[in-house]
Amino acid sequence: MLSDVIRKEKRLNLYWLLWLIYEVVDVKVAVASDDGVKIAKHFGKSMGFKIFEIKENKILSDEYRQNIGKNTGECGSCNHSVIIKNLSDCSIVISYGMGFNIYNDLLDNNIRAIVTDVETVDDAINKFISSGLENRTDKLH
Repeated sequence: MLSDVIRKEKRLNLYWLLWLIYEVVDVKVAVASDDGVKIAKHFGKSMGFKIFEIKENKILSDEYRQNIGKNTGECGSCNHSVIIKNLSDCSIVISYGMGFNIYNDLLDNNIRAIVTDVETVDDAINKFISSGLENRTDKLH
């Protein structure tokens, strides 16, 4: 599974490298959160997503969007296609944890997933903007 993740990550690296260098790409970032303040511990179980529109290292707007495909408590019960459709205007998602399957499904749909150990939405988005948000793929399960 990890080899699939690495292969898919390489495919997106050129785009992200250009974005980091020129910082002019208009991008939307979804952060999994139950309350808009703390990052949800699990992507599929989150109540929703705080969506940020970013351009030239500045947040232009933000909104909170419900997770309409969320996990019902059973392992594997989140509806990946519904979640991905709900986030189709986002280029990046950030979560505290997620499974290999949704991670790969997001990458297959050209949405980069970042798994972090940062606990608050504001800290994560600020680290992302400053290129300091590490992708902790070791937290995938």
